[in-house]
Amino acid sequence: YGGMGLDFSYNIAVAEEVGNIRCGGIPMAIGVQTGMATPALTRFGSDELKKQFLVPTIAGDFVACLGISEPGAGSDVASIKTTAVRKGDEYIINGGKMWITSGSQADWMCLLANTSEGPPHRNKSLICVPMNLPGIHVAKKIDKLGMRSSDTAQIFFEDVKVPSKNLIGEEGKGFTYQMLQFQEERLWGVATVLTPLETVIQETIDYTRQRKVFNQSVLHNQTVHFRLAELATEVELLRSLLHRAVALYVEGNDVTKFASMAKLKAGRLAREVTDSCLQFWGGMGFTSEVLVSRLYRDLRLVSIGGGTDETMLSIICKYMEILPSK
Repeated sequence: YGGMGLDFSYNIAVAEEVGNIRCGGIPMAIGVQTGMATPALTRFGSDELKKQFLVPTIAGDFVACLGISEPGAGSDVASIKTTAVRKGDEYIINGGKMWITSGSQADWMCLLANTSEGPPHRNKSLICVPMNLPGIHVAKKIDKLGMRSSDTAQIFFEDVKVPSKNLIGEEGKGFTYQMLQFQEERLWGVATVLTPLETVIQETIDYTRQRKVFNQSVLHNQTVHFRLAELATEVELLRSLLHRAVALYVEGNDVTKFASMAKLKAGRLAREVTDSCLQFWGGMGFTSEVLVSRLYRDLRLVSIGGGTDETMLSIICKYMEILPSK
Protein backbone atom coordinates (compact mmCIF):
# COMPACT_ATOMS: atom_id res chain seq x y z
CA TYR A 1 0.00 0.00 0.00
CA GLY A 2 3.00 2.29 -0.45
CA GLY A 3 4.67 1.74 2.91
CA MET A 4 8.17 0.37 3.45
CA GLY A 5 7.13 -2.80 5.24
CA LEU A 6 9.37 -2.12 8.24
CA ASP A 7 8.62 -3.21 11.80
CA PHE A 8 7.42 -0.90 14.56
CA SER A 9 10.92 -0.17 15.88
CA TYR A 10 11.45 2.05 12.83
CA ASN A 11 8.42 4.12 13.83
CA ILE A 12 10.09 4.72 17.17
CA ALA A 13 13.38 5.69 15.51
CA VAL A 14 11.46 8.27 13.46
CA ALA A 15 9.59 9.46 16.57
CA GLU A 16 12.84 10.05 18.45
CA GLU A 17 14.26 11.93 15.45
CA VAL A 18 11.26 14.24 14.98
CA GLY A 19 11.82 15.22 18.61
CA ASN A 20 14.49 17.53 17.17
CA ILE A 21 11.65 19.73 15.89
CA ARG A 22 11.54 22.61 18.34
CA CYS A 23 7.87 22.31 19.30
CA GLY A 24 5.42 19.60 20.26
CA GLY A 25 2.67 20.20 17.71
CA ILE A 26 4.36 18.96 14.55
CA PRO A 27 5.62 15.64 16.00
CA MET A 28 2.13 15.08 17.39
CA ALA A 29 0.52 15.67 13.98
CA ILE A 30 2.92 13.19 12.38
CA GLY A 31 2.17 10.71 15.15
CA VAL A 32 -1.58 10.95 14.56
CA GLN A 33 -1.01 10.18 10.89
CA THR A 34 1.33 7.22 11.40
CA GLY A 35 0.54 5.75 14.79
CA MET A 36 -2.97 6.74 15.85
CA ALA A 37 -5.42 7.05 12.95
CA THR A 38 -4.02 4.30 10.73
CA PRO A 39 -2.89 1.18 12.70
CA ALA A 40 -6.39 -0.33 12.97
CA LEU A 41 -7.04 0.25 9.27
CA THR A 42 -3.68 -1.34 8.45
CA ARG A 43 -4.36 -4.43 10.58
CA PHE A 44 -8.06 -5.03 10.10
CA GLY A 45 -9.30 -2.96 7.14
CA SER A 46 -10.44 -4.49 3.84
CA ASP A 47 -8.25 -4.24 0.77
CA GLU A 48 -10.74 -1.78 -0.73
CA LEU A 49 -10.65 0.45 2.36
CA LYS A 50 -6.86 0.41 2.42
CA LYS A 51 -6.69 1.46 -1.22
CA GLN A 52 -9.19 4.26 -0.62
CA PHE A 53 -7.79 5.66 2.63
CA LEU A 54 -4.45 4.11 3.60
CA VAL A 55 -2.62 4.51 0.25
CA PRO A 56 -3.13 8.31 -0.02
CA THR A 57 -2.45 8.71 3.72
CA ILE A 58 0.91 6.93 3.46
CA ALA A 59 1.71 9.01 0.36
CA GLY A 60 0.97 12.20 2.29
CA ASP A 61 -1.89 13.19 -0.02
CA PHE A 62 -4.51 12.69 2.71
CA VAL A 63 -4.47 14.02 6.26
CA ALA A 64 -6.02 11.61 8.76
CA CYS A 65 -7.50 12.27 12.19
CA LEU A 66 -8.69 10.03 15.01
CA GLY A 67 -12.21 10.53 16.39
CA ILE A 68 -12.37 9.01 19.86
CA SER A 69 -12.66 11.67 22.59
CA GLU A 70 -15.89 13.47 23.37
CA PRO A 71 -16.74 16.23 25.89
CA GLY A 72 -17.98 13.58 28.33
CA ALA A 73 -15.59 10.79 27.39
CA GLY A 74 -11.86 11.43 27.12
CA SER A 75 -9.73 8.69 28.64
CA ASP A 76 -12.97 6.80 29.46
CA VAL A 77 -13.40 5.49 25.92
CA ALA A 78 -16.22 3.10 26.86
CA SER A 79 -18.47 6.09 27.66
CA ILE A 80 -18.60 7.65 24.19
CA LYS A 81 -22.10 8.61 22.98
CA THR A 82 -21.66 9.06 19.21
CA THR A 83 -23.80 6.55 17.31
CA ALA A 84 -23.58 4.93 13.88
CA VAL A 85 -26.90 3.24 13.13
CA ARG A 86 -26.96 0.71 10.29
CA LYS A 87 -29.68 1.35 7.70
CA GLY A 88 -29.36 -0.77 4.60
CA ASP A 89 -25.95 -0.26 3.07
CA GLU A 90 -25.17 2.84 5.16
CA TYR A 91 -24.36 3.98 8.66
CA ILE A 92 -26.15 7.11 9.90
CA ILE A 93 -23.79 8.92 12.28
CA ASN A 94 -24.88 11.37 14.97
CA GLY A 95 -22.89 12.88 17.83
CA GLY A 96 -19.74 14.86 18.31
CA LYS A 97 -16.01 14.58 18.91
CA MET A 98 -13.72 16.87 20.89
CA TRP A 99 -9.96 17.68 20.97
CA ILE A 100 -9.43 16.17 17.51
CA THR A 101 -5.86 16.73 16.32
CA SER A 102 -5.74 17.82 12.66
CA GLY A 103 -9.56 17.92 12.72
CA SER A 104 -9.92 21.21 10.81
CA GLN A 105 -7.87 20.00 7.84
CA ALA A 106 -8.35 16.21 7.85
CA ASP A 107 -9.51 14.40 4.71
CA TRP A 108 -10.84 11.46 6.69
CA MET A 109 -11.44 10.34 10.26
CA CYS A 110 -10.98 6.97 11.92
CA LEU A 111 -14.19 7.26 13.96
CA LEU A 112 -15.17 5.21 16.99
CA ALA A 113 -18.95 5.06 17.40
CA ASN A 114 -21.60 2.92 19.08
CA THR A 115 -23.11 0.61 16.46
CA SER A 116 -25.41 -1.34 18.77
CA GLU A 117 -27.08 -1.25 22.20
CA GLY A 118 -24.86 -3.98 23.66
CA PRO A 119 -22.25 -3.88 26.45
CA PRO A 120 -19.97 -0.81 26.19
CA HIS A 121 -16.86 -2.83 25.36
CA ARG A 122 -18.59 -4.83 22.62
CA ASN A 123 -20.95 -2.32 20.95
CA LYS A 124 -18.42 -0.04 19.28
CA SER A 125 -16.96 -0.01 15.79
CA LEU A 126 -14.29 1.89 13.89
CA ILE A 127 -15.41 3.51 10.64
CA CYS A 128 -13.50 5.44 7.97
CA VAL A 129 -15.40 8.72 7.53
CA PRO A 130 -14.56 11.16 4.70
CA MET A 131 -14.62 14.63 6.23
CA ASN A 132 -16.29 16.31 3.25
CA LEU A 133 -19.66 14.59 3.72
CA PRO A 134 -22.89 16.56 4.34
CA GLY A 135 -23.74 16.85 8.02
CA ILE A 136 -20.15 17.14 9.29
CA HIS A 137 -19.58 20.46 11.07
CA VAL A 138 -16.16 21.56 12.26
CA ALA A 139 -17.38 23.81 15.06
CA LYS A 140 -14.13 25.54 15.96
CA LYS A 141 -10.38 25.32 16.14
CA ILE A 142 -9.65 25.14 19.86
CA ASP A 143 -7.41 27.75 21.53
CA LYS A 144 -5.01 25.86 23.78
CA LEU A 145 -2.40 26.39 26.51
CA GLY A 146 0.29 24.60 24.47
CA MET A 147 0.66 22.75 21.18
CA ARG A 148 -0.51 26.02 19.65
CA SER A 149 0.82 25.13 16.19
CA SER A 150 -1.43 22.05 16.23
CA ASP A 151 -4.86 22.13 14.62
CA THR A 152 -7.25 20.82 17.30
CA ALA A 153 -10.97 20.86 16.54
CA GLN A 154 -14.43 20.17 17.89
CA ILE A 155 -16.56 18.29 15.34
CA PHE A 156 -20.28 17.48 15.15
CA PHE A 157 -22.05 14.82 13.08
CA GLU A 158 -25.69 15.31 12.08
CA ASP A 159 -27.25 12.43 10.13
CA VAL A 160 -23.98 11.77 8.29
CA LYS A 161 -24.35 8.90 5.83
CA VAL A 162 -21.33 6.63 5.36
CA PRO A 163 -21.26 3.42 3.29
CA SER A 164 -21.31 0.33 5.51
CA LYS A 165 -18.26 -0.98 3.61
CA ASN A 166 -16.26 1.75 5.42
CA LEU A 167 -16.37 -0.36 8.59
CA ILE A 168 -12.88 -1.37 9.75
CA GLY A 169 -12.80 -5.09 10.51
CA GLU A 170 -15.79 -6.53 12.36
CA GLU A 171 -18.72 -4.63 13.81
CA GLY A 172 -18.54 -4.49 17.61
CA LYS A 173 -14.76 -4.92 17.72
CA GLY A 174 -13.95 -1.20 17.66
CA PHE A 175 -13.10 -0.90 21.35
CA THR A 176 -10.69 -3.83 21.13
CA TYR A 177 -9.08 -2.43 17.98
CA GLN A 178 -8.68 0.95 19.66
CA MET A 179 -7.04 -0.54 22.74
CA LEU A 180 -4.49 -2.26 20.49
CA GLN A 181 -3.97 1.02 18.66
CA PHE A 182 -3.30 2.79 21.97
CA GLN A 183 -0.17 0.70 22.55
CA GLU A 184 1.49 2.20 19.48
CA GLU A 185 0.14 5.67 20.19
CA ARG A 186 1.54 5.71 23.71
CA LEU A 187 4.94 4.35 22.70
CA TRP A 188 5.17 6.95 19.94
CA GLY A 189 4.32 9.68 22.45
CA VAL A 190 7.08 8.53 24.79
CA ALA A 191 9.62 8.45 21.97
CA THR A 192 8.85 12.00 20.83
CA VAL A 193 9.51 13.32 24.35
CA LEU A 194 13.05 11.99 24.77
CA THR A 195 14.94 14.29 22.41
CA PRO A 196 13.18 17.51 23.50
CA LEU A 197 13.96 16.76 27.15
CA GLU A 198 17.61 16.11 26.34
CA THR A 199 17.71 19.34 24.34
CA VAL A 200 16.19 21.37 27.17
CA ILE A 201 18.68 19.96 29.66
CA GLN A 202 21.63 20.72 27.36
CA GLU A 203 20.42 24.23 26.58
CA THR A 204 19.96 24.84 30.31
CA ILE A 205 23.52 23.67 30.95
CA ASP A 206 24.80 26.07 28.26
CA TYR A 207 22.74 29.00 29.56
CA THR A 208 23.53 28.52 33.24
CA ARG A 209 27.23 28.12 32.45
CA GLN A 210 27.40 31.62 30.94
CA ARG A 211 24.81 33.32 33.19
CA LYS A 212 26.45 34.94 36.22
CA VAL A 213 24.77 35.50 39.58
CA PHE A 214 26.72 36.78 42.60
CA ASN A 215 29.94 36.70 40.58
CA GLN A 216 29.77 33.03 39.58
CA SER A 217 27.94 31.03 36.94
CA VAL A 218 24.56 29.61 37.93
CA LEU A 219 25.81 26.18 36.84
CA HIS A 220 28.59 26.39 39.43
CA ASN A 221 26.00 25.95 42.20
CA GLN A 222 25.89 22.32 43.30
CA THR A 223 22.11 22.31 43.57
CA VAL A 224 21.93 23.23 39.86
CA HIS A 225 24.43 20.80 38.35
CA PHE A 226 23.33 17.95 40.61
CA ARG A 227 19.70 18.52 39.62
CA LEU A 228 20.55 18.54 35.91
CA ALA A 229 22.50 15.29 36.35
CA GLU A 230 19.48 13.71 38.07
CA LEU A 231 17.16 14.78 35.26
CA ALA A 232 19.51 13.46 32.56
CA THR A 233 19.59 10.12 34.39
CA GLU A 234 15.79 9.95 34.49
CA VAL A 235 15.55 10.61 30.75
CA GLU A 236 18.02 7.82 30.03
CA LEU A 237 16.05 5.41 32.22
CA LEU A 238 12.87 6.30 30.33
CA ARG A 239 14.63 5.57 27.02
CA SER A 240 15.65 2.12 28.30
CA LEU A 241 12.07 1.29 29.33
CA LEU A 242 10.79 2.45 25.94
CA HIS A 243 13.29 0.35 24.00
CA ARG A 244 12.50 -2.73 26.10
CA ALA A 245 8.78 -2.29 25.48
CA VAL A 246 9.32 -1.81 21.74
CA ALA A 247 11.54 -4.88 21.46
CA LEU A 248 8.89 -7.00 23.18
CA TYR A 249 6.14 -5.50 21.01
CA VAL A 250 8.02 -6.27 17.80
CA GLU A 251 8.30 -9.88 18.98
CA GLY A 252 4.50 -10.01 19.24
CA ASN A 253 4.03 -9.56 22.98
CA ASP A 254 1.30 -7.61 24.76
CA VAL A 255 3.15 -4.59 26.15
CA THR A 256 0.15 -2.73 27.56
CA LYS A 257 1.69 -2.66 31.03
CA PHE A 258 5.09 -1.40 29.89
CA ALA A 259 3.57 1.08 27.42
CA SER A 260 1.39 2.45 30.22
CA MET A 261 4.36 2.69 32.60
CA ALA A 262 6.42 4.49 29.96
CA LYS A 263 3.55 6.86 29.11
CA LEU A 264 3.03 7.64 32.82
CA LYS A 265 6.73 8.31 33.36
CA ALA A 266 7.06 10.37 30.18
CA GLY A 267 4.23 12.70 31.18
CA ARG A 268 5.53 13.22 34.68
CA LEU A 269 9.14 13.58 33.59
CA ALA A 270 8.18 16.09 30.91
CA ARG A 271 6.65 18.25 33.62
CA GLU A 272 9.55 17.74 36.00
CA VAL A 273 12.32 18.49 33.49
CA THR A 274 10.73 21.55 31.92
CA ASP A 275 9.70 23.01 35.28
CA SER A 276 13.12 22.48 36.87
CA CYS A 277 15.01 23.80 33.86
CA LEU A 278 12.73 26.80 33.40
CA GLN A 279 13.49 27.81 37.00
CA PHE A 280 17.23 27.89 36.24
CA TRP A 281 16.61 30.26 33.32
CA GLY A 282 15.18 32.84 35.72
CA GLY A 283 13.30 35.70 34.07
CA MET A 284 14.25 34.50 30.58
CA GLY A 285 12.45 31.24 31.25
CA PHE A 286 9.20 33.13 31.68
CA THR A 287 9.44 34.65 28.20
CA SER A 288 8.35 33.19 24.88
CA GLU A 289 11.84 33.64 23.44
CA VAL A 290 13.35 30.37 24.68
CA LEU A 291 12.58 26.71 23.95
CA VAL A 292 12.14 25.70 27.57
CA SER A 293 9.05 27.92 27.99
CA ARG A 294 7.47 26.48 24.84
CA LEU A 295 8.08 22.89 25.87
CA TYR A 296 6.84 23.70 29.39
CA ARG A 297 3.48 24.40 27.72
CA ASP A 298 3.57 21.89 24.85
CA LEU A 299 4.68 18.83 26.79
CA ARG A 300 2.08 19.34 29.53
CA LEU A 301 -0.26 17.49 27.20
CA VAL A 302 1.69 14.23 27.57
CA SER A 303 0.07 13.58 30.98
CA ILE A 304 -3.40 14.13 29.47
CA GLY A 305 -3.61 13.08 25.81
CA GLY A 306 -3.76 9.41 24.85
CA GLY A 307 -4.88 8.48 28.36
CA THR A 308 -4.29 10.47 31.53
CA ASP A 309 -1.73 9.63 34.20
CA GLU A 310 -4.56 8.31 36.34
CA THR A 311 -5.73 6.01 33.53
CA MET A 312 -2.19 4.70 33.11
CA LEU A 313 -2.01 3.97 36.83
CA SER A 314 -5.29 2.06 36.69
CA ILE A 315 -4.01 -0.07 33.79
CA ILE A 316 -0.74 -0.77 35.61
CA CYS A 317 -2.63 -1.77 38.75
CA LYS A 318 -4.81 -4.11 36.70
CA TYR A 319 -1.79 -5.88 35.24
CA MET A 320 -0.19 -6.09 38.67
CA GLU A 321 -3.46 -7.54 40.02
CA ILE A 322 -3.56 -5.06 42.90
CA LEU A 323 -6.94 -3.48 42.23
CA PRO A 324 -9.68 -4.48 44.70
CA SER A 325 -12.18 -6.96 43.26
CA LYS A 326 -15.65 -5.60 42.53
